[in-house]
Amino acid sequence: MAKQVVVIGGGIGGLTTAALLARRGYRVQLFEQAAQLGGCASTFQRRGFTFDVGATQVAGLEPGGIHAEIFAELEMPLPAATPCDPACAVYLPQETTPINVWRDRDRWQRERQRHFPRSERFWQGLEYLFAISWRFQQRQPILPPRNGFDLWQLVQTLRPDTLLTVPFSLMTVTDWMNFCGVGGDRRLRQFLDLQLKLYSQVDASETALLYAATALCLSQDPHGLYHLHGSMQVLSDLLANALQRDGGQIYTRHLVRHIEVERGRAVAVQVENLKTKTLQRVAADHIVANVPAQNLPQLLGDAIPPGYARRLKALPPASAAFVIYLGVKEAAIPEACPPHLQFLYDAQGPIGENNSLFVSVSQPADGRAPSGYRTLIASSFTEPNFWRQPDLDYAATKAQYTQTALDRLGEFFDLQPEHIVHCEAATPRTFWRYTARIDGIVGGISQRLSTFGPFGLATRTPIPHLWLVGDSVHPGEGTAGVSYGARALVQQLLANDA
Repeated sequence: MAKQVVVIGGGIGGLTTAALLARRGYRVQLFEQAAQLGGCASTFQRRGFTFDVGATQVAGLEPGGIHAEIFAELEMPLPAATPCDPACAVYLPQETTPINVWRDRDRWQRERQRHFPRSERFWQGLEYLFAISWRFQQRQPILPPRNGFDLWQLVQTLRPDTLLTVPFSLMTVTDWMNFCGVGGDRRLRQFLDLQLKLYSQVDASETALLYAATALCLSQDPHGLYHLHGSMQVLSDLLANALQRDGGQIYTRHLVRHIEVERGRAVAVQVENLKTKTLQRVAADHIVANVPAQNLPQLLGDAIPPGYARRLKALPPASAAFVIYLGVKEAAIPEACPPHLQFLYDAQGPIGENNSLFVSVSQPADGRAPSGYRTLIASSFTEPNFWRQPDLDYAATKAQYTQTALDRLGEFFDLQPEHIVHCEAATPRTFWRYTARIDGIVGGISQRLSTFGPFGLATRTPIPHLWLVGDSVHPGEGTAGVSYGARALVQQLLANDA
């Protein structure tokens, strides 16, 4: 009889794991507490607009990319998408000319040389490290290894050029800047801090160099970032279709309250049907948790191993986000506006801890807005603990953040009142309520030296038959990152049952 797998959470990592296991004959049940799938890559509708909740761009759709490989394995069509070119237009304080991160390598080289003279050694070093890391990742390593099988799989992926990256494994981006003689380039540092905060949760002084090499070079051809047609929901819908086609079952509005552990191994979950308020026990041969690692102590209770509990408690503080969702008339959007922009501001104001905004703009006829209208989504990182203060005037603070974000956006977009059709904001409290991510945290574990790659959390937890997938494990956040983690988990789980 086929073995039973329970997947907790219907984000991209959970859906990918579930679909791949169902394809291999496992009986899969996926429980998602929200009304729809996708997690931080889901959507919601308001007044004819479709808003991407969190993630707004996708990597890995190109030939050889992780999504392309997984969808081929699932025998599902890739979602329609357009390459983002530029991947992002970055505006530094008081500057009106953007730094465009072009997809074409030569064009991007000319752009960066124009903005950051004498930095070419820095960029070429990143490209060198990225090329090695990409080849390594394509050989499907398991990081970090936790038993003999994991270690053997890792050893098989090593090549002589992989060993060339070892001297760089304990360097941060700032270390590399200093080595290349550009440590004093303030504009370059501002640009890198902005970009890295999106991908690694921390700035250049803390981001692991090997992680940054991939994050900063993945935008260029033959790779790239993509804008999905329709919405981000298309990605999770296709994965859900594959899962159900192969016999998997999906239950939305079902919240896993507890993971049962007997004789040291995970054996079942307690699931609450949020519609009927009833609780049921679901036994499983394997349990896959597509949740932030910080959620595990709550799910496991006293069954969590003390050492693992201490490890999770010692994780660096996580980030959360303040997001504003706007449905606007076409007249609000500048001509030839790129789909993604970043703004850094000098003036201090309540729009996030690093006083910046990451903005995503829908494109004409991409399915997110009616003809003649666009969606405009702006986000900034914020401290989750700030929004948990018992004496916080939540409504007033949210309104203040919203107005400040509108004022900042109004410096670039024409946000006259008659151009705004819909305005809505989300705080970490919102994300906590709708995604069940503890404290509303986003983006996973920061990619510092102490948490990246071999030093990070593993998909294989200390409790046998309990697995972790999502942005807490290697190689980190983003739909492509969590899909790599899902593929590694499936590889390990199959070996466990062999």
